[in-house]
Amino acid sequence: MDKTGGIFVIAGACLLVLFMVTVKRKAEILLNFCTRAVLGGIAIHVVNTALALWGIPCFVGIGPLSLLTSGILGISGVSLLYAVAAIRFL
Repeated sequence: MDKTGGIFVIAGACLLVLFMVTVKRKAEILLNFCTRAVLGGIAIHVVNTALALWGIPCFVGIGPLSLLTSGILGISGVSLLYAVAAIRFL
């Protein structure tokens, strides 16, 4: 193998490592988002049930926008959804 071939092999190996690191980060971000969205949906359901048992008429629906909000913002997104729902009663 000549000098240029060796340089191309080393450059290719470096590019492969960079690609693998980038894919791992993106997969981690996607998994993190999905976990927060699912846990946010469960939290919305639990809080809706608790508020209904206590007789408080504050309801947040579980839909694509509420799951997107809880997936991006986490528990603060769920709190934000309930804050917006509670403003109707002021």
